[in-house]
Amino acid sequence: MIEHGKVKIGYYSEDGNEIVKAILTKGELFGEKAILGDDKRDEFAQSVDNETSICPISVDTMHDLMRDNQNFSFKVYKFIGLKFKKLERRLQMLLFKDTKTRLVEFLDELCIDFGYDCDKTGDHVIKHPYTQKDIASLIGTSRPTINILLNELKEENYLDFNRKEIRILKKSA
Repeated sequence: MIEHGKVKIGYYSEDGNEIVKAILTKGELFGEKAILGDDKRDEFAQSVDNETSICPISVDTMHDLMRDNQNFSFKVYKFIGLKFKKLERRLQMLLFKDTKTRLVEFLDELCIDFGYDCDKTGDHVIKHPYTQKDIASLIGTSRPTINILLNELKEENYLDFNRKEIRILKKSA
């Protein structure tokens, strides 16, 4: 479990390229496949910043907790199910949608996870932990393409952005 910071989860393709599957933040879990009996790790987990700290929990401890607490066990399985559902949506997005649509749908997901409505303007404000490179990795494109698309969306008055905040403008939401 992540106590502070960000952890990048991914794997390397056969040609050595890094494929980012997720970037997790405070309170999120990773390594859940071990609970399901997966002995071999084919993914990496890497700290993204110098402030990351985790609370390691052994598989045996997790199994004990799940066996002794049905409510906890249900929450763990629900968490795993939601994670698989999110990955399935991402796969569909990568296979069937163009880059701009993938970005807009990713921003919608960010709005759910990190956003709030700004009372004064009615805009959707997303205070997120991602860099443009992170976003590019997560939607399967390059950082320069993300920059171009964000600027396009800004010119279309769909959004405004800076390093830590994306504002989806009211008239476009």
